[in-house]
Amino acid sequence: MLSFANPEFLWFSPLAIALAAWWSLRRRPALRYSRFTLFEGLPAGRVRRVRWLGAVLRSLAFLLLLIACAGPRRPDEQTRLPADGIAILMTLDVSGSMAERDVAWPGGNEPITRLGAAKRAFRLFIAGGMAPDGTRFEPRTSDQVGLVTFAAVPQSPCPLTLNHSVLLRILDEQKPREGLDAGTNIGDAIAEAVLRLQEAGRRPKVLILLSDGEHNVFRDGPNATLMPRQAAQLAANLGITIHTIDTAGEPAPTATPEEREQRRTGQEVLKAIAAMTGGKAFAATSGQDLLDAYREIDTREKQPAASFLYRRYFEYYPWFAGAAAVVLLLSHVLDRTVWRRLP
Repeated sequence: MLSFANPEFLWFSPLAIALAAWWSLRRRPALRYSRFTLFEGLPAGRVRRVRWLGAVLRSLAFLLLLIACAGPRRPDEQTRLPADGIAILMTLDVSGSMAERDVAWPGGNEPITRLGAAKRAFRLFIAGGMAPDGTRFEPRTSDQVGLVTFAAVPQSPCPLTLNHSVLLRILDEQKPREGLDAGTNIGDAIAEAVLRLQEAGRRPKVLILLSDGEHNVFRDGPNATLMPRQAAQLAANLGITIHTIDTAGEPAPTATPEEREQRRTGQEVLKAIAAMTGGKAFAATSGQDLLDAYREIDTREKQPAASFLYRRYFEYYPWFAGAAAVVLLLSHVLDRTVWRRLP
């Protein structure tokens, strides 16, 4: 639909009529002659008609110039940029334990890895689509989304972006880490995610932390590890909401008392992180649990996107300005040739 960048110029359009009236009624130079009898019987000529045609052409040129100044344009709706939305940072545990193949995905015959289930659920949450249980996720096209992964050291493979297809392609490439990067560093991962979320400006900020383990990386000195509660307090001070998803579940029946205590501590830490920042803690040991968690987060973190700004417009003001110049040039040429008169 055609719109105008500066519609206030259209208020001057009635001046085109005033210009036409002035041009046709203005006093023109004349010759004094003592007798008109020599001109009796001559045809009336085209002076009156030419006078009005000149007035119409000039007023038309003026009107076209006003339209050009108003900035006629049509938005390119294929590249629209939503004006409203939130910033979401997915903070994903990629430690070696995320390769455990113990997650039952709805409709699947065999269990899949914890990391694979996390990828599937997050893809539905961001890109939208029909979930295996028949419910539907709407795409979050208006939200900036980024990715931070962590094991012993956090990394930022994808900054906040509206290009969700690129984000999801990067997400698919993530694999569990082993060797020197083995471990679960939740504190530094939250701190890294907080830094990335600061790039979102004034948008509401949400951090989703998904992990299947307990914080077990401790360093002293100048590069000391930040503890999870410390990082969560930093996020809370900056108004960032953290939702936590615990995919480890309860300890195995054969677990030692020390392992049971570690698991209980890990669960309490994730719950405390969510509580400190106004978020919610979820326990998700199956694909359905993951979908339910993301569905509730989706409901909680909805931001209205009622209006749109457009990235690009098809501008028409050069055409109207060019047409005004052509009409003025045409009237000038006609005045010097076909409409020429004496004096």
